[in-house]
Amino acid sequence: MKKRVLFLAALAVLMMAVPAMAIKAGGEAVVSYKEDVVTLDPAIGYDWQNWSIIKSLNARLMTYEAGTAKLVTDMAEDFTVSPDGLTYVFTLKKGVKFHNGREVKAGDVVYSLTRVVEPKTQSPAQGFYHSIKGYDDLVAGKTAELAGVTAPDDYTVKVELTSPDATVLHVLALNFSSVVPKEAVEKWGDDFGHHPVGAGAFKLAEWKLGQYLTMVRNPDYFVAGLPYLDKITIQIGLEPSVALLKLQRGEVDILGDSIPAARFVKIMQDPEWSKQVVSGSDLQTGYITMNVKMKPFDDVRVRQAVNMAVNKDRIVKMINNRAIPANQPLPPTMPGYDKAYKGYAFDVAKAKALLAEAGLADGFETELYCMNVDPNPRIAQSIQRDLAEIGIKVNIKSQSQGTVIAAGGEPDQAPMIWSGGMAWIADFPDPSNFYGPILGCGGAVKGGWNWSWYCNDEVEAMANKADAMSDPAKQADREKLWMETFIKIMDDAPWVPVFNETRFNMHSKNVSGDKKAFIDPVHIPFNYSYIYSNAVQ
Repeated sequence: MKKRVLFLAALAVLMMAVPAMAIKAGGEAVVSYKEDVVTLDPAIGYDWQNWSIIKSLNARLMTYEAGTAKLVTDMAEDFTVSPDGLTYVFTLKKGVKFHNGREVKAGDVVYSLTRVVEPKTQSPAQGFYHSIKGYDDLVAGKTAELAGVTAPDDYTVKVELTSPDATVLHVLALNFSSVVPKEAVEKWGDDFGHHPVGAGAFKLAEWKLGQYLTMVRNPDYFVAGLPYLDKITIQIGLEPSVALLKLQRGEVDILGDSIPAARFVKIMQDPEWSKQVVSGSDLQTGYITMNVKMKPFDDVRVRQAVNMAVNKDRIVKMINNRAIPANQPLPPTMPGYDKAYKGYAFDVAKAKALLAEAGLADGFETELYCMNVDPNPRIAQSIQRDLAEIGIKVNIKSQSQGTVIAAGGEPDQAPMIWSGGMAWIADFPDPSNFYGPILGCGGAVKGGWNWSWYCNDEVEAMANKADAMSDPAKQADREKLWMETFIKIMDDAPWVPVFNETRFNMHSKNVSGDKKAFIDPVHIPFNYSYIYSNAVQ
């Protein structure tokens, strides 16, 4: 997600267990972030701050069982799949209401999915829906409809595909597939992202840009007993170190930006405060992108040299060994990860030789963008020192998350980006999600997340073939093909995979929740529905 993502860490697994007693609803919580929330439009929002907020404000046809990556129905009552894998028919639950009080109908699903795909929305997720019938015509502007999504009646949605797609149910569980009312989108126009209307567990109550936003319980939410909290306040503009102090004083309940790196060891060694930390692994990789459309990164030898020059072990030590070095885009727990692949060894001499072979024996000057939240600027400085050893002078551009994301979405603005703070956490637990949006041709568009602007037709064909293998009996073959796809990408070296982290989230003594609340793999970074107040227990 996302996404969207901040600096996370990994050492021990400490978790607060949810009491066996029934949890009482009520109470409030305060969440801190340094950066502002850019948008709450589910068709557009795709970063760390807004991902779990958007998920809490909205509902979709599908979702995941809390705390797991198991697909289950959300506002759909059930669904069927045709024998050829090309037609999915969903029956909607009756009585599901938008926050404006209107019942959700099948036509709203058709409108919402069409809206994500139509070009004027400029959704970064557009490419996820490529297998739906009519996608190409809608993207090309030949029609205003997504032919493969129809509503035979008010409570039935039919989704037709042009080819089998192993990821389609995952895509329908994404934030981008959230169902929104057409009348609200048309009322607010481009400002809908600041006046969202969904059908989720919480609804937006107030938003003062740059200061705070509040969500309150949706009394009409269709999932009985949820959410637990009456109100959540998202405070904006708090430096992580200040937020930690406020949490320890009881003024903040959840650190949205996690534990400051400089305080991590002290917190984990503290017998009291360490109890307030919940940790667990994510499907995550932190990486450096190189824009293959900008010289000299259009030369694969230059990109391979950069891969050999970055000292990943030193970067991991900088963060108190709270990660493991990465050698490929996929994290180790993702299907398709190649355990035998060694990647590019740290080899300064060979890196220099490759630069010389590329006609750059004297090096060159470039820019490295990074998010301005610690420890990302320090990691960028480490990368800067490493590349200086092979003659590359790196100017660091440490900026807000939104600014870096925007720069990456321009074809000729950011030569290099350190993804920390925005590093990729899987939107859904499938290797396809580590390809399409961040390494595939569909993501190499203005406003997209493929910041390397890498697009290889051979690789694209391999990925499309893998995604078409929807038969569970062919899962092993599919994983093998994805493995070959990502190693082919590493031959082209559009990235420097740096490390895989584990997430540590800290909360105050005022609130509680188990991993469903604080380390849910798809409600990044939090599943707000399952956080509860100790004051009312």
